[in-house]
Amino acid sequence: MWLAVGFVGQAMFALRFVLQWIATERAQRSVIPVGFWYLSIAGAVIVLVYAVWRRDPVFIVGQSTGLLIYLRNLHFVRRGVAGE
Repeated sequence: MWLAVGFVGQAMFALRFVLQWIATERAQRSVIPVGFWYLSIAGAVIVLVYAVWRRDPVFIVGQSTGLLIYLRNLHFVRRGVAGE
C-alpha cells in the first residue's frame, strides 16, 4: 500500500508538468497555471507522508522545503502578485 502512496505522489508531480505544457501550448507562451501549484502541493504532501513512513530524512527535508515554496507561490497567486 505504501508504494502505491509514493507512486500517487510522484504521479501528481508528473501531472503538474503536463498541465503546464498544455497551458503553455494553448497560450503560445510560457505560463504556469494555478493548478500547477495545487498539484505541486498535493504531490509534496503525499510524498512527504510516504517519506515520513519510510523515515527518510532526505525526502522529508526536500518535500518539506518544496511544500513551503509551493504554498508561498500559491499565496502570491491568490494575492494577485504573480510574476512573469
